[in-house]
Amino acid sequence: MDKQSLEKDSRVEDVSGQKRDADLPPELQELNELQAKFDEKRLKTLLRKVDVRLMPPLAILYLVAFVDRANIGNARLQNLERDLGLSPQQFAWCLTIFFFPYSLFEVPSNVMLKILRPSVWLTLIVLLWGVTMTVMGLVQNYSGLLACRFFLGVFEAGLFPGCAFITTCWYTRFEVQYRVALFYTAASLSGAFSGLLAYAIGNMDGVRGYSGWRWLFIIEGVATCLVASICYFLIPDTPSTAGWLSQEEARFLELRLQFDGNQTGVKEGGFQWKFLRQGLTDAKVWMGTIQFGAICTCTYSLSYALPTMINLLGYSAANAQLLTIPVYACGCIVSILNSLLSDRLQQRAAFFLLPIACVMVGLIIGLATPPETLPGVVYFAFFLVSAGIFSAIPTTVSWISNNLAGQWKRAVGMGLQFTVGNLVGGTVGSNIFLSREKPRYRTAWAVLFAFITTAFVSGWVLLAMLKRWNRQKEAKVQEAEREGRDLERENEELGDGSPLFKYVL
Repeated sequence: MDKQSLEKDSRVEDVSGQKRDADLPPELQELNELQAKFDEKRLKTLLRKVDVRLMPPLAILYLVAFVDRANIGNARLQNLERDLGLSPQQFAWCLTIFFFPYSLFEVPSNVMLKILRPSVWLTLIVLLWGVTMTVMGLVQNYSGLLACRFFLGVFEAGLFPGCAFITTCWYTRFEVQYRVALFYTAASLSGAFSGLLAYAIGNMDGVRGYSGWRWLFIIEGVATCLVASICYFLIPDTPSTAGWLSQEEARFLELRLQFDGNQTGVKEGGFQWKFLRQGLTDAKVWMGTIQFGAICTCTYSLSYALPTMINLLGYSAANAQLLTIPVYACGCIVSILNSLLSDRLQQRAAFFLLPIACVMVGLIIGLATPPETLPGVVYFAFFLVSAGIFSAIPTTVSWISNNLAGQWKRAVGMGLQFTVGNLVGGTVGSNIFLSREKPRYRTAWAVLFAFITTAFVSGWVLLAMLKRWNRQKEAKVQEAEREGRDLERENEELGDGSPLFKYVL
């Protein structure tokens, strides 16, 4: 019997096997006793309670982060380049510079989140990037804008990996993706919200002598600082410190995670350098990193270039802002549906590969279609790309986190996935839409297709690797059963390398 598998109702399976309760570790006995009390109805009620407390703050934070990160694309349509005297190359550098610190600080930020409490660390970084965003509205030249974008990358670095990691500390493997999608689709909603907000704030052009793009940065920066002021009180750290959970509920949540596939019952204690090494050298993590980087290239390209590309289809700047809204709304809806099905069917590969195929079709349409004569077809391609990329991101994040055991290794591995992925995706995605190629942007469409094809291939490679390793683990379990060996005690420090840990496909 697989001691770390889950029932279809998302309850941790009774892992006692053929053993008598007296032979089980005390904590496993306690978990079995609590599972008898938490039937399916009570478990769903408990998870809804956690959802209501945890998901809205994370979604709001990520929405704010993505709005603040991508609003420079909206500001471009409000004459930012003209007012600051920026060349196209200088504007591209202002986009790109964000991703160097953003990528480099993701792993250290996840380690800091573990050392401090999530509520403390996230509050601090949100406040600091809110201040930075406000200052962006006051800059007078290229150097000032470049510096602000750099520090915005420093402070935003910890948010997405931190939020993704927090969900793995509350939910079991087949409950995670839907929750990751709930806060990640805030990125797609942010595109719609950002376009609407930019349209409204654009009417403030000239108020108190400030251009509309300055008001865009200032208002969104002040709003971010206000969000930070209540962030500390809204984000729960762990089940044991959540005052809105009973002692029994908190203990049950902790134990079901401890004996879920994410943990394999290992008590890690504090940070050890071996966890850093394990996270940085795991082949699964690097496959997920390739996937994440390729998808991020499309995501950042879409967020930065979409208003301009719609504008070039023949719409006014104001209407182009509004026409981004349906594209992002489509991505949000499809992402949630994709994640719900993935968790319910307890599968990851299919729900990664199908969205990636959708992106590939959209990119082919964009590459082959002349926007001057068929603007509606190009606009439709944006919907396919949005639906695919916003569905694939939660899947690859959940797929990798599901297959990393132990919180420290998972924190490092997920941090690496985001670090390299964002560095590649951000730097490439923000520089491939060349002004001299508008309105066709052939280079951009071709580069994005090459990257997304790489993600598609890496998905198949990862699936083949996991299937092979699961067969090897099953062979070791059968061998141990024949020899009468206790694999649970022999492999308690191996984490996801244990034969008892079955990889999610």
